[in-house]
Amino acid sequence: MGRVATIAELGERGALERFLPYLTQPRNVLVGPGDDAAVLRAGSELVVTTDTMFEGADFRHDWSTFADLGTKAVTTNLTDIAAMGAEPTGLVIALGVRGSIDVLGLEEFAQAANRTLQKLAPGAGVVGGDLSTSERTVISVTALGDMRGRTPVLRNGARAGDRIVVAGELGMSGAGLALLAAGEHPVDELRRRHPRLIEAHVAPLAPVHLGPALADAGATSMLDVSDGLVLDAGRIAKASGVEMRFDKAALEAFGVELEHVLFGGEDHALLATLPQESTPPEGVRIVGEVRGGEAQVTLDGEPVRERGWDPFRR
Repeated sequence: MGRVATIAELGERGALERFLPYLTQPRNVLVGPGDDAAVLRAGSELVVTTDTMFEGADFRHDWSTFADLGTKAVTTNLTDIAAMGAEPTGLVIALGVRGSIDVLGLEEFAQAANRTLQKLAPGAGVVGGDLSTSERTVISVTALGDMRGRTPVLRNGARAGDRIVVAGELGMSGAGLALLAAGEHPVDELRRRHPRLIEAHVAPLAPVHLGPALADAGATSMLDVSDGLVLDAGRIAKASGVEMRFDKAALEAFGVELEHVLFGGEDHALLATLPQESTPPEGVRIVGEVRGGEAQVTLDGEPVRERGWDPFRR
């Protein structure tokens, strides 16, 4: 294989010519990448979310490949759409990268982003974005979704007697981060020895389809667990004025240290509350119960100090 050109050598136009062919366009796209803006067919209520990942603060290139980042950027935004009970319809991705990076990294990002979309939300696609130069890699994603006639599931609807459920994994990302941060083994070795834990942190996948399924099952509240179970559950507790009482044995069943399950963050599972009479969708775990009284998070009835991922208070 010959020498690979850098992004700077190809220029913006040449780099995009290598990037865009990897992106599959869904049927709802009337105008895709290449013009000043994308045009999509809109259904019912439009759902919009955005997220930005910064090199250093949110990821490290010595831990994450560009393929990892493509997967993570897509997953973290799809779960925000799913947490409202909506179905993803499209993403716009803005990338800021150093010109010295070879173009294969850009291609790997595009392939991984497209592959993740095809797996988690096959009706959606990357419909546009921007490519620019930056001293540090910056990835900004805006995701669009459609409620398809559903009522948005908010954080303030949990009621005493509801069951607390989780769709996805808890604690694996935190456990993977702990292994990486310890620095006791090379990253390649950690990937071989602990592939599920490392991938859960650098390239997470999540059951996006279960967001709409939980809404259809009557979810009274829901959010994406990105900052840690206790911190995010506390947001539902405060918004709804309820106690979120978790069952310790149910949380230990996730198979990683309880510390990571409670406080790890970046799991991108869906945390929801369901009425007792509703049937949880397949693949959803019951992990506790909503109680009336003080707005707090408890473990077997004992209050848990609220902490988790906060970029300003790490």
